[in-house]
Amino acid sequence: MAAGPWCWGTPVALPLLSLLLPLLLLLLLGGARRLRRGRAGSRVCARGGRALVLTAHPDDEAMFFAPALLGLRSAGAAPAVLCCSAGNYYNQGEIRKKELEQSCCVLGIPASDVTVIDHRPSSQDQDVERDSIPYGKTVQGIKDRDLPDDPAVEWDPQLLATLVLKHIEAKNINLVVTFDARGVSGHANHISLYTAVRYLHSEGKLPEGCQVLVLESVNLCRKYISFLDVLISCLLPRDALFILTEEETEQAKRAMRCHRSQLLWFRQLYLLFSRYLVVNSLRLFRQDSIHRSQE
Repeated sequence: MAAGPWCWGTPVALPLLSLLLPLLLLLLLGGARRLRRGRAGSRVCARGGRALVLTAHPDDEAMFFAPALLGLRSAGAAPAVLCCSAGNYYNQGEIRKKELEQSCCVLGIPASDVTVIDHRPSSQDQDVERDSIPYGKTVQGIKDRDLPDDPAVEWDPQLLATLVLKHIEAKNINLVVTFDARGVSGHANHISLYTAVRYLHSEGKLPEGCQVLVLESVNLCRKYISFLDVLISCLLPRDALFILTEEETEQAKRAMRCHRSQLLWFRQLYLLFSRYLVVNSLRLFRQDSIHRSQE
């Protein structure tokens, strides 16, 4: 049977396809840029509220949560950062804590709202108060075996939940933002944060009115198409969506560059292609969603 005039292998179709593909790409680029001029933010945390972005390591706040931090700050929600590790996997904990403060400063988060929990063993083998405290000080007495900075180790959910809850209560937090069950990158420490917050939520231990948003993990293709994922994120269901303008994306990248000790070649590529430096899509914790994640 002879090929029709619109068969993709014919001489007529190939030039047409070469014209349509660039046109489609221009439409996608134009649509994404138009959407980036505005922000579809979250109404979960009202102006004057207190939001807490819960991270596992220094650089998570810029690498994954910059759109949420900048969006919440613009909405008047006064976001704070609780980082549950000094990032001491390669014995760079002190350097990374300083980089975290610099990054948060670029994102408009003052040092007084940045807290690091240092999980390294104390020099003296004794227990002390296990409270999270502001940047510049460390929490001693928490053994390295309990909450190590290690991509293969899941943290103790009971200990982590206790630390997080104390911080939430002390800071009058009414919105917690953290990783979802897949942890964006599959990092065990990221997933541990989700597990701890899920426990607090499902057991009714969070303060009344305190809600939880979890950052959506996406497939590998979406993860590395930068601002083109804005269109996809707008079309899919979500409870909160934070989209950065081009200027704000550059601000997020400046924050990430503060983490000089982590800027290996593959993270330079991450700066160029990651959608998490442009858009954050998040979902609210609900009892039905928690039950599904446990199945």
